[in-house]
Amino acid sequence: MASAQQAGEKKKSKPMTKKNIAHFEKRLLEERKRVLKELGHHGETFGASQTEADGDLSSYSFHMADQGTDAMEREKAFLFASQEGRFLWHIDEALRRLYRSPEAFGKCHNCGEDIAFERLDALPHARFCISCKQREEDAKK
Repeated sequence: MASAQQAGEKKKSKPMTKKNIAHFEKRLLEERKRVLKELGHHGETFGASQTEADGDLSSYSFHMADQGTDAMEREKAFLFASQEGRFLWHIDEALRRLYRSPEAFGKCHNCGEDIAFERLDALPHARFCISCKQREEDAKK
């Protein structure tokens, strides 16, 4: 029985190849660039004054309905920007993990198993394998 345990201990997963690490670094940097571009777009929305936002350069006051629509649009833009900001934080954290310990990148933070290549390719910032993530989601319900 001791030999079975030793065999199980020796059967540790191999670190990710340098080619795969480079692939995921590229994917994370592309996602980061896209998110920053989106955040820049939302920043333009926040920075525009009411007259600049609708292109009206006259000094007449807005109709109340126009002001309400503009406020709603700014709130939507803020919501999207805050979601993108959280996504950017997750991407930055994944890049930190990749640079600090590339041998541990792609390992589930819960069970330590390899995260499937397909999952990491779709979500390069994933921290959990699909089964651990499913258990986490089920626990929230």
